[in-house]
Amino acid sequence: MTRTLSDAAPDVASAFAATPAAILLAAARLLPTLEAGRQVDAAELRTAMSHAFNASDAEGAWDWKTGYDACEAATILFLRKYDRTILARTPASSLALIERIAGLLPSHTRRSETSQALQQFSTPPGLAYVAAVAAAIGPNDRVLEPSAGTGMLAIHADLARADLALNELAEVRAALLGHLFPGIAVSHQDAASIDDRLSPAICPTVVLMNPPFSATAEVDRAMKDTALRHIASALARLEPGGRLVAITGASCAPAAPAWRSTFARLQEHGQVQFTAAIDGSVYARHGTSVATRLTVIDKIPADDPDRFPESVGKAADTATLLAWVLDHLPAQNSARSRKRLCSSR
Repeated sequence: MTRTLSDAAPDVASAFAATPAAILLAAARLLPTLEAGRQVDAAELRTAMSHAFNASDAEGAWDWKTGYDACEAATILFLRKYDRTILARTPASSLALIERIAGLLPSHTRRSETSQALQQFSTPPGLAYVAAVAAAIGPNDRVLEPSAGTGMLAIHADLARADLALNELAEVRAALLGHLFPGIAVSHQDAASIDDRLSPAICPTVVLMNPPFSATAEVDRAMKDTALRHIASALARLEPGGRLVAITGASCAPAAPAWRSTFARLQEHGQVQFTAAIDGSVYARHGTSVATRLTVIDKIPADDPDRFPESVGKAADTATLLAWVLDHLPAQNSARSRKRLCSSR
């Protein structure tokens, strides 16, 4: 018989419940260092985590993957506190500031078995900002993040004063999102079938997503089409005229022979507007050097589903990617202005 958290011993359940609050406490302790523009080294992170958990990693109270979650939470606290200063700049200047803050945090050099198996590689802050720029989020939008992680994409929707709908399969991260985004319900579903699992009342006009590239819940082998199954389900939930922005592996490209027919089927419902690969160095500080891709799909049927825009190229860094987004991504047609209207399902 499978045991659930509620079946666990009281001390185990209470420790689990305390973990997200402790992560947030550690994040708050790291925030002044970021505000001062100083580097957070491993020793300071260990001190913040040991203080928050009242015990050290050597005693088994926390692991380094949890410490990295605290660093990401500290970044979110910084972005929320200084959003006016950040967003008052040009996009290039805003990105440079976000990248500078991200560079103050430790690299994710120690991975847990769970994070490796579920491909929990959080979106780097700079790449998250570029994705949000591509999404062109406004206060009338409702933004769904199907695999929300620690909220690195979601924070930009929050700063744009959009409504948020968050989903995260990992239990501790889902609970942490509840602390970081108070008042916003967080669902706990397998995002590969998000359209089948969410309440019909959740009607996103924007989807921001960084799905697992090949890992599937409860499947112990790589599934090469994982990212596209996540995208297809999220696109089905997206309101007509809405925009989906996805970060995937670089090989998940419309023109790739392995995926061309799948993207053609997607384009019967949503047209690919932009795609560009991203050098693996962008993800290096987050525990992997795999090359990635940013793809933007607007939910309008393509005139010719078998025809795709050419990839802009392979961006060496987020600054290049941002410039390409600003220069090459078409604005949404005013006739497709997004409103929060639930289509009948």
